[in-house]
Amino acid sequence: MATEQATGTPTDPRVAGLKLVVGMAALMWVLEVVDVAADHRLDRYGIEPREADGLLGILFAPFLHVGFGHLAGNTVPFLALGAGIALSGIARVAIVTAIVGVVGGLGTWLTGSDNSVHLGASGLVFGYATYLISRGVFERNLVHLAVAAVVAAGYGGVLLGGILPEDGVSWQGHLFGAIGGILAARLLASEEDRMHPRARARARREAAI
Repeated sequence: MATEQATGTPTDPRVAGLKLVVGMAALMWVLEVVDVAADHRLDRYGIEPREADGLLGILFAPFLHVGFGHLAGNTVPFLALGAGIALSGIARVAIVTAIVGVVGGLGTWLTGSDNSVHLGASGLVFGYATYLISRGVFERNLVHLAVAAVVAAGYGGVLLGGILPEDGVSWQGHLFGAIGGILAARLLASEEDRMHPRARARARREAAI
C-alpha cells in the first residue's frame, strides 16, 4: 500500500525500493573514490576472518572494493537483481539485504582464510540471485517462478562457479551470501505462499464461507 509523504503525495514502495538500490550502488562509487584518494585506507574495514576488529567488516565490506574494475563488475548485477527485489517494495529490499549481509559476512568471518581481507558487493549479488530463484520455489507464484527462471538462466553458471574454492577470490562470501538469499526467501514466504496453488485457492474459498 502506498504511504503518504508530508506533502500528501503518495509514494510507491517499489519506487522507494529502486531508489534504495540505486542509492546503495551510488554509495559504493563514492566510497571507492574516497578510498582511492585516501591511498586505499578504507580497505582495512573489510572482513578479516576470526579477528575481532574484522567483525565491523560485516557492515562495511559490501560497500568497499579493491578498485574501479572490481566495483564496475559488481554494479550491473547488483542493480539488475536489486531492481527485481525492489518490485516487492523498499521493506523487502532492506530485509533481504540485511539477511544476506549478516549471513554472508558472518560466514566469511568464520571460514575465510587467515590473514585475508574480504571486500565487495559480490556476496550481496549472489544472495540477491538466490533469493529471486528461491522465492519462486517457496512462494509458488507464477510471476516469481518466471523471474526465478530468468535469473537462473542468466546467473546460474556464475552462481555455481563462484562458490567453488579459488585463490584470490572471496568464494566464502559468495557461498554464504547465496545461503543468506535462500534463507531470506524461506523466512519471508508466508504460510499461504508456500501452499500448492490449488490448496491456496481452496483455503481462500473456505475462509470466505
